[in-house]
Amino acid sequence: MLSEMYSLSTEQAFDLYARYVSPGKAAFFRQFGIDFAVGKREGPFLWSVDGRKRLIDCHVNGGVFNLGHRHPAVVDAMQEALQALDIGNHHLVSGLKAQLAARLANVTPGDLQFTIFGVSGGEAIDTAIKVARAYTGRTDVISAVGGYHGHTGLALAAGDEKYRRPFGPLAPGFRQVPFGDVDAVSNAVDSQTAAVLLETVPATYGMPIPKTDYFSKVREICDRAGCLLIVDEVQTGLGRTGKFWGIEHFDTVPDILVTGKGLSGGIYPITATILRPPLMRVFEPDPFIHISTFGGADIGVPVALTVLELSSRPDFLAHVNALAQFFAGRFASFDEKYDGVYVRLRQLGLMMGIELSRPEAGPLFSKMAYEAGLLCVYANNNPRVVQFLPPLVIDIALAEEIGQRVERALEMAANVLD
Repeated sequence: MLSEMYSLSTEQAFDLYARYVSPGKAAFFRQFGIDFAVGKREGPFLWSVDGRKRLIDCHVNGGVFNLGHRHPAVVDAMQEALQALDIGNHHLVSGLKAQLAARLANVTPGDLQFTIFGVSGGEAIDTAIKVARAYTGRTDVISAVGGYHGHTGLALAAGDEKYRRPFGPLAPGFRQVPFGDVDAVSNAVDSQTAAVLLETVPATYGMPIPKTDYFSKVREICDRAGCLLIVDEVQTGLGRTGKFWGIEHFDTVPDILVTGKGLSGGIYPITATILRPPLMRVFEPDPFIHISTFGGADIGVPVALTVLELSSRPDFLAHVNALAQFFAGRFASFDEKYDGVYVRLRQLGLMMGIELSRPEAGPLFSKMAYEAGLLCVYANNNPRVVQFLPPLVIDIALAEEIGQRVERALEMAANVLD
């Protein structure tokens, strides 16, 4: 079966996709000459279905492939699970789920202890908002302009208007403030605020890095107002920033921490909404009031446990920080060499964004990066910035090759813009 699927040509893959999945997406890539349909994938690399082009993955689907594609230990965990497990039954007690939740409690800051499992980041954010509303008895949620928390109901309502507008009116009570602006949060929070919901570093908004005291001050505002602080670590968690959780850089413990993407190992989808103990009062009257049929499926637990074991090792995090230092040095001369195109590298560990001079430069750089053999995607809510997220497991030699390809893409973009 797999050999038949890979026997498609690129043109056949695009035609089928346009006919049965998304004609708009197929037309978009064709329009810009990115005729790439994914075939083989391994480690940091993606090959086209016809094998003619190879890309180094510097987007990793927003952190899904932090450990690269098909990491051997993760694949082994999945294959072993397939010999004995299935999805499981979400109505029943599961020792496997319990072990994963216990491990998450051990690696999260402060007294975060209880986990509600899900399948997608949007579902996990929806769950966090539901808990905040039920616990506080309030309705309103404050989030950040340019942030992105998912395409499901409550998560969608917390995002930018352009994602909501085509689908009609959504839940009331959602308000956005500029990211990084403590006074704006303070002015927005009132007696009806259930939660302040923030990404540690908003990827879709171009990786703005907040001041070191931003989250601690937001924490104080929430405490005074009696509302909850929800931190979205779907992309920044699991070592991406050089610490296991991005929020650790800011010495702040949220009431709810949400993680996903990388927890899957790129093999089995799983997300976690992790709560402080008092919030479990929401489920005391009826522990079945919130369910997720596939959330924390038994068969995916060994995968997630393997991801946690690999990415929490001190040597793993030390390697992430060494790579971060390398890229900071490699990019240091680009502002002079490519003045007029390149501005700076926004960076917290390997949570990085290539800031460019104008909005059209982001899409252009993404195209030039493709020509240079890199997969990079510009930030949809700030197209001046290109998301730069190489796998956390690459070595310095490949990091240098990536640096050379970035420089080639900058040179090509500069020639077009000149």
